[in-house]
Amino acid sequence: MAQADFWHGARTLVTGATGFIGGHLTRRLTGLGAVVHAVSRRPPRLSEGGEVWHTADLADPEATLALVRRVRPDYVFHLASTVTGARDPAIVRATLDGNLGAAVNLLTAATEVPMRRLVLAGSVEEPREGDPTPQSPYAAAKWAATGYARLFHSLWGVPVTVLRVAMVYGPDQPDTSKLVPYVTLRLLRGEDPAVSSGTRLVDWVYVDDVVEAFLRAAEVEAAAGRVLDVGGGRQVTVRETVELLARIAGGPGRPRFGAVADRPLDRPQVSDIGPTAEVLGWRPEVDLAEGLRRTVAWYADHL
Repeated sequence: MAQADFWHGARTLVTGATGFIGGHLTRRLTGLGAVVHAVSRRPPRLSEGGEVWHTADLADPEATLALVRRVRPDYVFHLASTVTGARDPAIVRATLDGNLGAAVNLLTAATEVPMRRLVLAGSVEEPREGDPTPQSPYAAAKWAATGYARLFHSLWGVPVTVLRVAMVYGPDQPDTSKLVPYVTLRLLRGEDPAVSSGTRLVDWVYVDDVVEAFLRAAEVEAAAGRVLDVGGGRQVTVRETVELLARIAGGPGRPRFGAVADRPLDRPQVSDIGPTAEVLGWRPEVDLAEGLRRTVAWYADHL
């Protein structure tokens, strides 16, 4: 079956639809003919693609259940998240509610309102076997949400798939403090971006490839109950990434390595995309150089 035939008329719910991946996924689903219900704490004033917008705090179990009952989606893509790499006790509660609480509320709603697939966005930063200590409050909350997803699938048959997503980059990233948009915008303005030592290893994946993985996780029956990695499958240092951006962007700006302190407890993870290829038939198609060229071109057009 062609992908457009699969999605035409399908009722979908995308949480975190004003976010980076959520925004790209919402536009893709709309283009495929799906009936898209998009949810965010602060929806945009106008719908650009015909999607139906809802306002809801998914950390509230009653609000989450009411939303799912109202929409009755065939497919749910849970991308709403409190994303931060900070190592600060003050953000523990926010990451717990925004990542674990919201996921558990959706999983619970799925036991009452039948759906064909619930796809949760996990993180490559989640601990793996032999490395049991989370490196941040965010990683701990995502790890716990993955555990609950396994539980809900095993005990109550919730058709959930978790995609542990690596470091996503690409055009139109709302949080311009993230490395790629921050460095790109500074360079395009002829300024010197301040970055860390550059020794950190990162597994990068282009946003369009991530969107494709989410679609396939919903389309493939064998994905139910699985936890799969979505990334490039290779590590590149921050220095290499920034230097490549500088070559693509051109201009007088020069990165200032070491101007920002490295984060503690940064243990680089790399995606194991072999099982993802086996189950979903998915591999990343856009390599880092091409993805960064597309990204720089987009920001150059939107300065």
